[in-house]
Amino acid sequence: MRQQATRELYSYWNGLRRQRAAPDRAEIDPAVIRSVLSDTFMIEADRDGLFPLRLSGARVNALWARDLKGRSFLDLWGEDRANIAAVLLTVMDGACPIVAGAQTRLSGRAPVDFELLLLPLRHHGRTHARVLGSLASTNLPEWVGLLPIERLELRSLRILSNARPPSDLPLMPRSTGAIDRRTNVRPQFRLIKGGLA
Repeated sequence: MRQQATRELYSYWNGLRRQRAAPDRAEIDPAVIRSVLSDTFMIEADRDGLFPLRLSGARVNALWARDLKGRSFLDLWGEDRANIAAVLLTVMDGACPIVAGAQTRLSGRAPVDFELLLLPLRHHGRTHARVLGSLASTNLPEWVGLLPIERLELRSLRILSNARPPSDLPLMPRSTGAIDRRTNVRPQFRLIKGGLA
């Protein structure tokens, strides 16, 4: 994760969920993430598969020069609309966070690179309910807020590891595989489920 807003939001979400796959929507406190709130949005999983935006921050709205609340998140993407729908389903089905690279498209203007973060949320006990996200860039050009971008394009995608090493496991010393003469035990390889996808 390259953007500060992405790292902050992920860290907050990760702290809330503790040992669960995802925190509940009711646990999100906007005051705690106020420094990244303008880059943040929340998507609802609806029956029609349109994924409307329930909330959208000021900088996210400025990209399209309008309030995006109620608008389909898929409408913000051009030819990648179907891919983004699949990504959102992956976030919810696997309860796995995803970070992606995106780029703006606006005729006559240089593209702007963004970092997209998508995090699963539970809502009233349902896992397929909400997605918390952020869309952040280091250098926004002066035209943002004056000219609406036409669409976003997906450039890269990475599933973030949900695995956490159990805190009660001792660190294993490096070994050559020889038997420890003090305990008469050969070091063993230990597999912990999870890891990077």
